[in-house]
Amino acid sequence: MGKFKVLVANSTIPDIAHNILKTECDVKVCEEGRESILQNIEGVDAMFWLSHYKLDKELLDKAGPQLKVIGSMSAGYDNVDVEELKKRGIKFGNTPGVLNDSVADMAVLLCLAASRRYIEGRQAIEQSLWKPELNAQWLLARDICGSTVGIVGLGGIGLAVIHRLKCFNVAKFVYTGHKEKPEGKAVGAEFVSLDELLKTSDFVISCVPLNKETEKMFDAKAFSKMKSSAIFVNVSRGATVNQPDLIAALKEKRIFAAGLDVMTPEPLPPDHELLKLPNCFVTPHLGSASTNTRNKMAELAANNILNALKGQPMLTPVV
Repeated sequence: MGKFKVLVANSTIPDIAHNILKTECDVKVCEEGRESILQNIEGVDAMFWLSHYKLDKELLDKAGPQLKVIGSMSAGYDNVDVEELKKRGIKFGNTPGVLNDSVADMAVLLCLAASRRYIEGRQAIEQSLWKPELNAQWLLARDICGSTVGIVGLGGIGLAVIHRLKCFNVAKFVYTGHKEKPEGKAVGAEFVSLDELLKTSDFVISCVPLNKETEKMFDAKAFSKMKSSAIFVNVSRGATVNQPDLIAALKEKRIFAAGLDVMTPEPLPPDHELLKLPNCFVTPHLGSASTNTRNKMAELAANNILNALKGQPMLTPVV
């Protein structure tokens, strides 16, 4: 029997994944892009997936019935038709957990940059408006110390955020979700309804996966319940936010500021309204973008593929 055929659907993945797969597979790499994937996917046994494109019926039909395994180098998989994979008996694994620390670091950065008015401060320097001696109330920030921090979606990332923010002397952590979690009690966080979290939190941090339930959950109604002094932070998915509603809330000062690592669309056009708002700090989806984290993600995705091809359990299976 020849080696397994694996398609790597993105030419930028870390070398560690190539080194692992090449030990037992013939690896073919294509440029990131749907057309390139369609041109190269036919006849492969497995696919290393790292793409914002839809992994759907069209791609699976083009691959053929021998496709048995897909390993995604991501925690989220909202762009993957999981039900179609189930129908075809295709094994699918992702890379949760290994990016928790890196994304939590980004959440803390966004909290600090948004609350300390980073964009406004930088603009003041660039526009020669830095004259603090004229106004003792100039560019006053909102403190994390003594605040109430609300985590929407207490998974691994949410817990990692709490662990980091504890050293800032936060007064209270609250979280919401489908049910109370023992992990929440262990870190001293209180389980509350979404309404209660929105009304009482000084920082609202979104860590939810994107699905039908969470799509555009942060809308005008949600922002209207938040304090005018509140900071909204999103490290989940851009589509969990009704973006025009967020822009309106920031413009009209219905909330104090926002820190976003995810948005819609991605990439964000350079003339987008979000980038014109002095109370919105934006980063280009860099949550997991550290060398160690991306290497760990690539390693896990590659080992998921190898295990499944050899008839062994995936390390982190989805289906």
